[in-house]
Amino acid sequence: MKILHVETGRHLYGGPQQVVYLVSALRQRGLDCTLLCPPDTGIDSAARSAGIPVRNLFCAGELGLPFAYRLTQYLQSTAPDLLHCHSRRGADMLGGLAASFADVPAVVSRRVDNTEMRVMAALRYRPFRKIIAISEAIAAVLRDHDVAPERIEVIRSAVDTAQFDAPADRHAFRAEYGIPRDALILGAAGQLIPRKGHRYLLQAVAGLRRRYGNIRLIIFGEGYLNNQLRAQAMALGLGDVVQFAGFRDDLDDFMGCFDIFVHPALSEGLGVATLKAAAAGVPVVGFNAGGLSEAVIDGETGILVATEDVISLQNAIATLLESKSMRQRMGEAGRERMQNEFSIATMADKHVALYEAVLHG
Repeated sequence: MKILHVETGRHLYGGPQQVVYLVSALRQRGLDCTLLCPPDTGIDSAARSAGIPVRNLFCAGELGLPFAYRLTQYLQSTAPDLLHCHSRRGADMLGGLAASFADVPAVVSRRVDNTEMRVMAALRYRPFRKIIAISEAIAAVLRDHDVAPERIEVIRSAVDTAQFDAPADRHAFRAEYGIPRDALILGAAGQLIPRKGHRYLLQAVAGLRRRYGNIRLIIFGEGYLNNQLRAQAMALGLGDVVQFAGFRDDLDDFMGCFDIFVHPALSEGLGVATLKAAAAGVPVVGFNAGGLSEAVIDGETGILVATEDVISLQNAIATLLESKSMRQRMGEAGRERMQNEFSIATMADKHVALYEAVLHG
């Protein structure tokens, strides 16, 4: 089976990393997979490092019609059995268009739970035989946009659980960020954009520091709210509590160094960062938004509270700060769940079955 995968995201965020996981696992199963992506992107280097065959094609976004034309030519010259589009930044709309022109069967993955106009959804998904939703929450959004249920397949994202088997170097992490030995560390990771909800997290931490003088918050990620969030932290008197660490491609190495992982997203397809935290044995606190209830089992692997409720978020964090045994119990439960339900092998096997169903009915 010859599959061409298309991912046009610039940075190696959760979605593109999932593509690397998937394509590597598919190749191990004997599928002939090639990744097509823009040059000099995060997934470009990551895929090459993983031994994945890569072809580069520049994409300017959803209006980049030259991308559709060149992708059509590439499909016609290489004749894959199937095209799998993974990104909304041009890959889905233009990828579907190219697949139609080249007469190649296509499927698309959807990783976000935001809404759009029904007419746009109809245009976006018309060329695809199947739409792969990474959570039931996203599947519900698709059905609400009049996508036929039989065209939707739920295949959850995965996490490389083996990567978190070795204990994290907490001493090195604390030394790098100047964190005292007795401090309790809250971690957060995600783009610094409105829907990730960092402003609510800062408000919650401001309320907590009066009772817990030894807490520290490390926020990983980049985005256009960087300066605004830094200013908010200073205005709340959190200059000695919060650190903005930027984007790090080795964050997985440090995930197990957090005592609590906080994910206050207002909308979320599934929340890959929360899956990684759980795999590292770290309990998760967050808003009950989108697919987060599928990534985190409330009361078992973490605590979920109502969206935008700062007081409830603050209280949930405090509950775990007060109880080391609860943190350990939830962390162990999360690790076990990731190993059993969110493995890369499971995700890859479900994709193979989907491909075969699309091609052979």
